[in-house]
Amino acid sequence: MRQAVQCRRVMAAKFCFLLLTVAAAATVVVVVDAGDAAVEFAYDGFGGAVLSLDGMAAVTPAGLLLLTNDTNMASSQRNDTAMSKGHAFHPHPVTFHRPAGAMSSFSTTFVFAIVSEFLDLSTSGFAFLVSPTTDLSTAMPQQYLGMFNGTDNGDPNNRVFAVEFDTVRNPEFADINNNHVGVDVNSLNSSAAAPAGYYDDDAGGAFRNLSLISREPMQVWVDYDAGTTEITVAMAPARRPRPKRPLLQTKLNLSAVIADTAYVGFSSASSIVLVKHYVLGWSFRLGGGDAPALDYAKLPKLPRIGPKPRSKALTVALPIATTAAVLAAVAAAFVLLRRRRRYAELREDWEVEFGPHRFAYKDLYDATGGFKDKRLLGAGGFGRVYKGVLPGSRTEIAVKKVSHESRQGMKEFVAEVVSIGRLRHRNLVQLLGYCRRKGELLLVYDYMPNASLDKHLHYHDKPVLDWARRLHIIRGVAAGLLYMHEDWEKVVIHRDIKASNVLLDAEMNGRLGDFGLARLYDHGADPHTTHVVGTMGYLAPELVRTGRATTLSDVFAFGAFVLEVVCGRRPVEEEEDDEEETGGAATATAGGRFVLVDWVLGHWRDGSIAGAVDARLGSEYDDAEADMVLRLGLACLHPSPAARPSMRQVTQYLDGSAPLPEELPATMYATFNAFEGVGKYQPLFESWYVCRPASTTATMSVAAMSDIALSGGR
Repeated sequence: MRQAVQCRRVMAAKFCFLLLTVAAAATVVVVVDAGDAAVEFAYDGFGGAVLSLDGMAAVTPAGLLLLTNDTNMASSQRNDTAMSKGHAFHPHPVTFHRPAGAMSSFSTTFVFAIVSEFLDLSTSGFAFLVSPTTDLSTAMPQQYLGMFNGTDNGDPNNRVFAVEFDTVRNPEFADINNNHVGVDVNSLNSSAAAPAGYYDDDAGGAFRNLSLISREPMQVWVDYDAGTTEITVAMAPARRPRPKRPLLQTKLNLSAVIADTAYVGFSSASSIVLVKHYVLGWSFRLGGGDAPALDYAKLPKLPRIGPKPRSKALTVALPIATTAAVLAAVAAAFVLLRRRRRYAELREDWEVEFGPHRFAYKDLYDATGGFKDKRLLGAGGFGRVYKGVLPGSRTEIAVKKVSHESRQGMKEFVAEVVSIGRLRHRNLVQLLGYCRRKGELLLVYDYMPNASLDKHLHYHDKPVLDWARRLHIIRGVAAGLLYMHEDWEKVVIHRDIKASNVLLDAEMNGRLGDFGLARLYDHGADPHTTHVVGTMGYLAPELVRTGRATTLSDVFAFGAFVLEVVCGRRPVEEEEDDEEETGGAATATAGGRFVLVDWVLGHWRDGSIAGAVDARLGSEYDDAEADMVLRLGLACLHPSPAARPSMRQVTQYLDGSAPLPEELPATMYATFNAFEGVGKYQPLFESWYVCRPASTTATMSVAAMSDIALSGGR
């Protein structure tokens, strides 16, 4: 009867223990079988768990069991022994011995992490222990791990079994190194020890070292088989399966070590190095079998210590990205520098007033496709002309690149260019503006789709211009010159009138262009002397002597232009033969060169001046008009400037509002007749084109003429 009552009391007590334990923490499960042989619990994190804690041990808000926390201690507290240790036990004792007195087997597993302030330095470690009491107040910190002190270390009466994870080598305890796992019985002199690590099943069982202070979570499995008295300890990085081969395996009879009833938990102690010992999860089973598996998904996360670790992908990608960024920056700087150099312009303060007439070099570069050869319209002594389309407005332009070296200052030259850009006449090609870059001056004009007149006169790939169109072009150029000489606010001298500088618009109207050599001055003022520029065959004699360009020197060039248009021949041509049939006229060659004006004069002398008309026209021209225009051309070419007509008179002759005198000026006639009856004819205009030994100041050699003859145009 007494035994039955006692049994019921025991069963009631155990049932109450079960209820209290379940109520204490939802993360804990405790099972006690009817035979009083099995107990188990599991902590998947410690949030809400009721543990027996002392010293520095605490449960963090995140659910981590923190055994030591030096960072929250004042310096005065660090000297206090109680506050330098930390203990955490399951709140209820476990009965390890069965009623018959035999020792029970047990198994435990836990996940821990040691987080040191320094990656290569730590305080002493921590231990899992089985102790007959939770009162370890006499234990010492530091190397004693909060379990023993200097007098009871090794005392059999301690009845303590522990597995230590030590990070300091203590010679007095015969530690094997500063990163080891040891099995302790009543002493810190381990019964068995091994360097921390595991045997990797994925690598054929190769041993892998583990640094206990790596700040990474690790899992430990401790098992005691009471039948074989064998203890095994295994460990591995968290979330890896338990290795098949344990780290430690040793025989040790714990029946005489562990008391009948004892507490299971953890012990740790601090020293001068700031270290935190964390336990993330823990399970235990008494009575055979493995401890319950931990649910990794429920385990709390460790707080991040130091800089956030890089992912492997970032470790690889960051150097590549950095290198790429540096290369991109260098490339961008190179492109910008190259772009700046490519589009570099010369700009000075005085050009502000000419702003509207100043083009950006980049716009001209883009408009002409980088001045590609396929955009080239023509080339000559002054430079090359390119077709372009302005970005934005899509206006077609012609861009001429010329040297801007000038005896007068660049400021004055640009001022004249800009002033000429204000000219507005239907028979003048509009000069839109300019751009200065390095050693070049770029002049921008309206684009003329039918190119220059000389291509229609001297190139056989073009249809022959009929008489009416030729006369229309001559009248148009004359009207443009009259505007420049007399009708604009200033006098403008073109200085380079020739067929290649007369451009044809879409309606085949003649427009005088290329003002790169033009000069202007006020009405009534004398033009300044300049260096001689122009094209051989169009230069007036007085211009060669004095270097002074006037409106009458433009009239002379216009006369050469008129003969070129009517006759279809250039003012001066190289001759393969020394003789030229002229229908009775004397030869017009000198030194192997054909001189057009002398040839026309020869026809005039013979009374058949209309015979000089371009033979390609056949009879498709008006004899009276041809006679008048040729005689007008000769009048404009008179050696004496005073004998030449003005451009106003020229336009009157051309439109019929005034009659052209029937005879050439007496001086020209007398000069020509002076050579009649002479055995060898000497051309009237030889002195301007042929070098003679007894030359005067009016004489210029062909070689010299070549130096200044800058023909070309568009």
